[in-house]
Formats: sequence, C-alpha cells, structure tokens
Amino acid sequence: MIASVQSHTPGTAPTASEGQRFVDTLNSFSTVLAVKLYRLQLDQAPTVPALPCLDHEAMLHEGIDPHIAAYLQDADGHLHEVVYIPAARRLDIEVASTMGECSDTSQQRFVQDLKQRFPGHAVRIVRPSRVRGEYRVVNACRAQVSLRDVLIGPDLDKTKAAVDRLQTISSLMEKESRVASWGARTVMTPLIAVAGFLTYQIIGAFSFQIGAGLSALLRYTVVGGVGGFFLYYGLKAVQLTEMANRVWKRSAEYGLILSERRRLAKPRA
Repeated sequence: MIASVQSHTPGTAPTASEGQRFVDTLNSFSTVLAVKLYRLQLDQAPTVPALPCLDHEAMLHEGIDPHIAAYLQDADGHLHEVVYIPAARRLDIEVASTMGECSDTSQQRFVQDLKQRFPGHAVRIVRPSRVRGEYRVVNACRAQVSLRDVLIGPDLDKTKAAVDRLQTISSLMEKESRVASWGARTVMTPLIAVAGFLTYQIIGAFSFQIGAGLSALLRYTVVGGVGGFFLYYGLKAVQLTEMANRVWKRSAEYGLILSERRRLAKPRA
C-alpha cells in the first residue's frame, strides 16, 4: 500500500502531525537523513539530525508559512532536498543544495514519487538563481565539503574540519564585500563630481565647434557612464555580501548536522 499525506484545509493552522506525516511518507519510499523545521514540530523524537531552518529564522520579518524541509536519499543513492509547506499545500524541491548529488533522471523520478504520495499538493522545482550568485555559493561549498559527507560520511572529524574551512572562507567573503561596499560609498561621490566638472570644462571648451546639443549629450553620457559603473560596483558588493551570508549559513547548517549526528551516535544510558 502506498503511503500518502492527507490534504490540508487552507486557512487552518498546521499541526505537528502534518510534519510527522510528511517525514513518515518520505520514509516509505526513501531514507530521510536530516530535517529542518520552521515553526513546526514532530510528534516523535527524530532519529535523524533535526535543526532550525536558518534561511528563514534569520529573516527580519515573520511572514513565512510554517514548513519542514528534509534531506533524503532515494533507493539509487541520490540525494534530494524537499520543503513541505502545509498551508500552501506545496512541495518545493531545492536544487541548489543538492547539485552534483543527483541526476536529472533521479530528480524527475523523485517528482513523480512526490506527486503520487502527496495527492492534492503542487510540486515545484526551485532552481538556483545566477542573479543572486547561488551557483557561486554552490561551487564554493562543494570545493570544500560535499553534502554527502555531511549527511552520511563516516569520518565526522575530517568533515568537521572541512566545514570549518568553509566557514573561514565565508568570513573572508564577507570582509571582501565590506571593502567593496566601503570603496563604493567613499569614492563614488568625489569621482562623479570630478568627472562631471572635467566633462563640463573640457567639452564646454568645444561646445561652439560641436554644437550645444551634442555637447550636452556627451556630458550626460560621461557622467551617466561613471555613475553607472559605480552603481554596478555597489550592487556587486551587495551581491557578494549575500553570497557570503549564504555560504556562512550553509557552513552553520552543516555544523549543526554534524553535531546532531554525534549526539545521536552516542549510546544512551
């Protein structure tokens, strides 16, 4: 018999059993390796690492629906991450966190499994954004430690050392973003002022030869080009700050998973 999750009535508050049913249903066709909780609780004490959803706990507002996310391994050994939002009756498959750990074929098969076992729920694949620098975050994380080692790797000490290196890299990225942001704020205004002054002086000297219209166009173009360059520079600094935060949160999440694995591995008295 195929396990399935009962439909949630929109507008009602999600209960703890919804999160538990989600985990139990996933375990019916795969192996749940870790869960992340945001304003949801499980009925039973989890036998896998359980940690808060850092992405949403760190936000300035609380307008996020309660949800539970799970890292899991399918029957073929591929890793996936899926987020269950009971209030929206939706499941989001996060691609960025498991890039390199699953094939396109296994991902499509996983989508079909979710649709079959979660009737009445929308299943969406959330792909990384280049604008937000998520591919660079993935590359930075995978260069130091793999998700597979964090979730099921046998050498916890070696993996913890790799996670510590990743956290150091995130701190350096954050410092670089501060330097870029400081440079944009400090240098931008004086340079635009100087560029504007020189442009008006130099082009103004030839305004009679080239005409007032072309002279004004050249002035606006030069000043606009300089301003556009520093705007781009400032936006890249903001992007680097966000990427540094994402790398730090990923390293913190990995560290929490390792700590939970150590705790669960200790023999109970």
